[in-house]
Amino acid sequence: MRRAIEDLRTFYGEPTGALVRRLLAKRLDDAWGEAIGCDVLGIGYATPWLDAFVGARRVIAAMPSGQGVELWPAAGRNRTLLVDDRRLPFAAGSFDRVLLVHALEEADDPALLLSEAVRALAPTGRIILAAAARGGLWARAEATPFGHGRPFTRGQLERLVRAAGLEPTAWSQTLYVPPWPPLLGLADGFEQVGRRIAPGFAGVILLEATRQAYARIRPTGVAQRVRAEARGLQPQSATRVPTATGLDTDREPL
Repeated sequence: MRRAIEDLRTFYGEPTGALVRRLLAKRLDDAWGEAIGCDVLGIGYATPWLDAFVGARRVIAAMPSGQGVELWPAAGRNRTLLVDDRRLPFAAGSFDRVLLVHALEEADDPALLLSEAVRALAPTGRIILAAAARGGLWARAEATPFGHGRPFTRGQLERLVRAAGLEPTAWSQTLYVPPWPPLLGLADGFEQVGRRIAPGFAGVILLEATRQAYARIRPTGVAQRVRAEARGLQPQSATRVPTATGLDTDREPL
């Protein structure tokens, strides 16, 4: 069962949630900036970060039915929708950027959810999965949204996106500070030190991926693949992607 929308909204309105918003927002800004001219889709509970995409042409927040939906104080063409995460109500190739936050961990079928997200992704689009890290302390903190559902390792996320026809292009981690109120004021110091000497203590993994190939997506979901060039945040330090700018590179391979 997914965390209720009231619980998520309450958490992100508290000091601990505000810290999570700030640290994760920094990573997303490194990745996509203001998403100028893009159609952006947030799946799960992504509204705490969607307002930063001020250059986007359109921003949609799709919230799973098991979670519930909230009114999002957005303007223009921005919208919130209550959706069945096994069948998203979007045409194929509708979005240039897709962000999943608090989406995979409590999904009944993470692979099916991701395949739906990929179907909605434009051929040259980019997707970021933000998920609770299996080895981090936040995955054990039931007072936070990260302590519910299934956490992931980087390797598990990579296998998940590859099974959906994507190629991982960049990754990063954040939330190194333990989820204990007396230590939260030291979060920035934990970020600097944790990235270098204790990567396994991160609370959240972010993985960006793009299509290995793209094609006209048929109604059956079968695609005829065509080679495509894609950019990432900053490349994964241990994989086969070319150098780009964005997320951290000082990581050891899983």
